[in-house]
Amino acid sequence: MNRYEKLATVLGDRIEQGLYPAGIRLPSVRVLSSEHGVSVSTVQQAYRVLEEKQLVEARPKSGYFVKGARVQAALPSGCRPAQRPVEISQWDQVLDLITSPHRPGVVQLGRGSPDVTAPTLKPLSRLIGRAGQHPNLNAFHYDSIYGFEDLREQIARLLIDSGSHMDASNILITTGCHEALSIAIRSVCEPGDIVAVDSPSFHGAMQTLKGFGMKALEIPTDPVTGISLEALEMALEQWPIKAIQLTPNCNNPLGYNMPDDRKKGLLRLAQRYDIAIIEDDVYGELAYQYPRPATITSFDDDGRVLLCSSFSKTLAPGLRVGWIAPGRYHDRAIHMKYITTGASATLPQIAIAEFIKQGHYLVHLRRMRNQYQRNLCIMTDWVMKYFPCGTRVSRPQGGFLLWIELDERIDTLRLNRLLEEHNVQIAIGSIFSASGKYRNCLRINYAQTLTAKTERAVQRVGMLVSQMLESC
Repeated sequence: MNRYEKLATVLGDRIEQGLYPAGIRLPSVRVLSSEHGVSVSTVQQAYRVLEEKQLVEARPKSGYFVKGARVQAALPSGCRPAQRPVEISQWDQVLDLITSPHRPGVVQLGRGSPDVTAPTLKPLSRLIGRAGQHPNLNAFHYDSIYGFEDLREQIARLLIDSGSHMDASNILITTGCHEALSIAIRSVCEPGDIVAVDSPSFHGAMQTLKGFGMKALEIPTDPVTGISLEALEMALEQWPIKAIQLTPNCNNPLGYNMPDDRKKGLLRLAQRYDIAIIEDDVYGELAYQYPRPATITSFDDDGRVLLCSSFSKTLAPGLRVGWIAPGRYHDRAIHMKYITTGASATLPQIAIAEFIKQGHYLVHLRRMRNQYQRNLCIMTDWVMKYFPCGTRVSRPQGGFLLWIELDERIDTLRLNRLLEEHNVQIAIGSIFSASGKYRNCLRINYAQTLTAKTERAVQRVGMLVSQMLESC
């Protein structure tokens, strides 16, 4: 952590703890420079970080002041405990979301894509070009089925921040996180098996279960602490569950970071019932806190956790570079990789490895975390301003996705069809459930630079929701 980041953390903690009340003038740049033994520019950078986090505001010729406390909306309510495993539905709605064209003028609030316009990605573009021009043409040949060794070594180093210490030989490169999840599921399950999932849950993982003829058992999930261990234990006693699939860090779509004690409790349950855990950590490095939250894998001492991730959310989805650390299921995972894609694309692996090695990756992560946290504050304020009273909103601890719960009378599938006429698209809540729950919920992406056009789109969503309520 840089000096200005450390200072920003200290000041931010004081504000959160009430030591600097709302409206009070903060110490001057020169006073803080002297007090903490840092340069004036370091203090100015720290204040800029706090401005981006919406904690302070600069007033011309007056200095920096603590912003007034932000009113928070109520959190989304949890779902009821599942009655039984179900066959996954909702494919048609998922297909509508992932195949919607990128038309000019359409405000795309539904997809789970990061901002790929950041200037910190420019070095990656140059490295991709250089990799393709190398005289030995390595980028044009098949790579090992395990993946480019340099990239696996860099990933192993990055995993240290999440509490995991593993050798590059434990990591297998995949074509995105989606393939990693697919490999994980097929490495531990067979057609007809039951997999417990957090609810709401990532639609891609559930559709993978559907494609392989498996059933999902939805476990109630708290918007702050994650999957209910109590409900999970009851389900494990009642059903022959083969694996647990979940996203414990920067969850999609709720945004929470599961506390460490509950991660350990989940692992103990898996050990007691001797089942696997499929951990999706694709958003983990976008956590707003520092250091980033630990993975469940970091507490695993018997290799029952299959850790899946990718660079699709931290860099760009078009690179299609992901990875899996399959633990005790390594040999099975290699076979599953071979019968699907074989070796992954070599060129982007070479470029990403060099991008990390040269220090660009961490610089890019810092920028995007700050941008996404700043955008979260703005997007939440817009939702509270334009949506009807009683709207419930998640409080993401990382990533760039906001979960919104509307009045029970609202059907977001119908809402989305109305929005298409206004060139706006959302992700409807029912695709995040195996059985079609959450019809009154939606997910909004706040990754891109927020503009007046984006605000008008959010206003349009809120306006249509209000009109639908009036006609009920």
